[in-house]
Amino acid sequence: MAALPNFISMTEAAHNLGVGEARLRRMIEAGKIRAATISGETVVSEASIRGLTPKEQLPEYKKYAHLKGTPIWISDAARRYNIPQVTVSRWVQKGLIKTMGMDKNKILLDEQDIAYCAEIHHKGGGQGKRLFKTDGTLYIPRTEKVQATA
Repeated sequence: MAALPNFISMTEAAHNLGVGEARLRRMIEAGKIRAATISGETVVSEASIRGLTPKEQLPEYKKYAHLKGTPIWISDAARRYNIPQVTVSRWVQKGLIKTMGMDKNKILLDEQDIAYCAEIHHKGGGQGKRLFKTDGTLYIPRTEKVQATA
């Protein structure tokens, strides 16, 4: 049985996207976001805004807020989060993980970004799997998008 779609309030959706409610309404009218009216109140499909939400607003990212600004070396991050060092380096090259500077010849990374990427990697990773879009948010294959919005 397919899961029912989740809907959130206009206020919450606007906050998650970092836009005003007027802009959100225009996005709905343009067909970029799915919405419904329930008991006279407009609600927004959570799945339809997922791909538009900046990674900093995602619950998976926010739960590591206590690690924000904590520097960690690539090799330490790979060991701590059980991710191949080459994968961590690739994430850095793609800009998915913020660099915080250098310590002699070692690159320091923001541990919040590492923890977030590691969680996504462990949930759905595997060699050759695309996990992230260029903005660092979760990549959702087209087939899953169709199922989520159906």
